[in-house]
Amino acid sequence: MRKSIRLICILSSFLLTATARAEDWPSRLIKATIPFGAGSATDVVPRLVFDRLAAELGQPIVIENRAGAGGTLGTAMVAKADPDGYSILADSSALTIAPAIFPDLSFDATRDLASVLMIGSSANVMIVPASRPWKTVQDFIAEAKAKPGSISFGSVGIGSAVHISAEKFRLAAGIEATHVPYRGGAEVIADIIGGRVDFYFCPLATALPLIHAGQVRALLVSTPKRVADLPDVPTPLEAGLKDADSAIWFGVFMPAKTPRDIVEKFHAAGVRVLNEPAMQDSLNRLGVDPLPMTPRQMDELVLRETAANMEVIKAAGIKQ
Repeated sequence: MRKSIRLICILSSFLLTATARAEDWPSRLIKATIPFGAGSATDVVPRLVFDRLAAELGQPIVIENRAGAGGTLGTAMVAKADPDGYSILADSSALTIAPAIFPDLSFDATRDLASVLMIGSSANVMIVPASRPWKTVQDFIAEAKAKPGSISFGSVGIGSAVHISAEKFRLAAGIEATHVPYRGGAEVIADIIGGRVDFYFCPLATALPLIHAGQVRALLVSTPKRVADLPDVPTPLEAGLKDADSAIWFGVFMPAKTPRDIVEKFHAAGVRVLNEPAMQDSLNRLGVDPLPMTPRQMDELVLRETAANMEVIKAAGIKQ
């Protein structure tokens, strides 16, 4: 009897503490980890939202970039952090690629992270040097097939979202292409402009100024629908390429055991910020479209995409 009473007291104390923590949260600064370098799309987009979200929550959000190993170093830190709502992860769809590239990860994103807020999604754009003769994606595919092994493509690292976009395109088009991984997007772009690599699936916000300046040519967008800023650039299906869609999304996560009330509180604050007209305009200028979903729906998305990317990476023969 005494043991039962003691157990009830312990459980009651735990529940009261958890409730108090949720009600008081946030009472100090929040640390946001971005597992990619400064200036990347996965860095720029969340920073824009966090700046406004800090004011909404009444506490500063301090951002730290912890790049490396396809985003897994920074992700592992948050997955193992205290589940108190003060450690958050800003990541992209690259989160669903890493398990297939790095089989010995110290964490399982589907088990060790809780989805909190979907910021939105964006297209990657297949860009080629302006100096090349290709005017359409069909021109490009025809030359790649006529000269097997002559084509190369850049990415920001093995297993990055832009790498997978390129591999899905390559498989759908039935062409050979040599992958050239770089440390960051600026280096890839410099070599695309200079004609040292042949194509790159570049995030839309980065690609648009280059396209408008005539430094590169856009041949394809990675999404099922055309992009308003590039109305003449076809989608994969329009180009006759099946299963080559690959939008990139940006979202926020917390350690899996974070109290659900805190997750929901953060989510609600984030939705309020994302619904502000000024924020929507700012995200649209970065080529990011709303992708409304609940934390539970995000969890389901991560599970689905992780399984699907396993198949793509196996088919493409991608290894670390």
